[in-house]
Amino acid sequence: MQFVIVTGLSGAGKTQTIRCLEDIGYFCVDNLPPALIPKFAEICYQTAGRVDKIAIVIDIRGGKFFDDLFQSLKTLNNMGYDYQILFLEASDEVIVKRFKESRRNHPLASGGDIMKAIQDERDRLSEVKSKADHIVDTSNLTTRQLREELQRIFVIGEKFESLVITIMSFGFKYGIPLDADLVFDVRFLPNPYYVEGLKKHSGNEYNVKEYVLKWPEATEFINKVNDLLEFLIPNYIKEGKSRLVIGIGCTGGRHRSVVIANAIYESLKKNEHTVLINHRDIVQDVVEDVK
Repeated sequence: MQFVIVTGLSGAGKTQTIRCLEDIGYFCVDNLPPALIPKFAEICYQTAGRVDKIAIVIDIRGGKFFDDLFQSLKTLNNMGYDYQILFLEASDEVIVKRFKESRRNHPLASGGDIMKAIQDERDRLSEVKSKADHIVDTSNLTTRQLREELQRIFVIGEKFESLVITIMSFGFKYGIPLDADLVFDVRFLPNPYYVEGLKKHSGNEYNVKEYVLKWPEATEFINKVNDLLEFLIPNYIKEGKSRLVIGIGCTGGRHRSVVIANAIYESLKKNEHTVLINHRDIVQDVVEDVK
C-alpha cells in the first residue's frame, strides 16, 4: 500500500496536489485530525488491497490538533505501517501573492500580518519538514509541472531529487531574474540578431540553434557550466536547498540564451535531475518590433 501524508505551507499548493493525486488513483482525505491517522491507516490496511493508494492532508489548519502528528507518526512506526511524507513549500513572495489573488486569509494571520504568519508557520512545520521523504518547492511550478513532479515521485518511479532546478533564459535589457541563484552571461557569443534571416526567429528553432552552437566557444561554455553544476547540485542537496534557479542571459533573451539554456536543460535532464525550463523574454523583442 502507498500511504502518503501531504503537508507543508499554506498557499504552497496542497489543494492542487490532492487533485493531482486523485487523478492518479489515490483515495484522498483533506484536513484529517492527526490523532486519527493510525486508526484510519489500520482501516485502510484491512481492505485487503481494495484501497491501496491513500493520501491525507495534515497542516496547521488543525490548530492544536496538529501537535498530535508526531505521536501518530510514532504509532504508525510501531504498528509497522509504511508511509511517506510529501512536504510542499514556496517562497514568501509567492505565498503572499497567492493569498492576495485568492482573497483568503492565512490561517495564522489573525492580526493581519501575513509575513509574520508565514514565518510562524515555517517554524512550526520545521520538524515535520526535516522528516519529509519528498520536498517540492512550487514557487515556479505550473499546475501541469506540479502534476509531472507528482507522477515522477509516485507513478513513474524515476529518480527524484528534493532539489528542483529551473533553467531560465532572459534578456539583460529586461533585467536579471530576481529569484536567480546563479547567472551566466552568454553575450560573448556571436549574435544571430544581426544575421540575415535569423533576427525574427528564436533559439528554439533549428537554424538559430545551429548558428549558435557552431562556435567552439559555445560548446566549451556548455561543457564547463555542466561540469560546475554537477559539482554544485549534490552539495546543494546536502545543504538542504530545495530550489535552484539558473539564469542564462543574452541581450534580448530570444536567441543565444535560449539555445544555451536548452542545451543545459537537456544535459541535466539526461543526468536524471529534476529540471524545468523557462524562456522568460523569448517574445519580448517580437512585441517591440510590432510596436
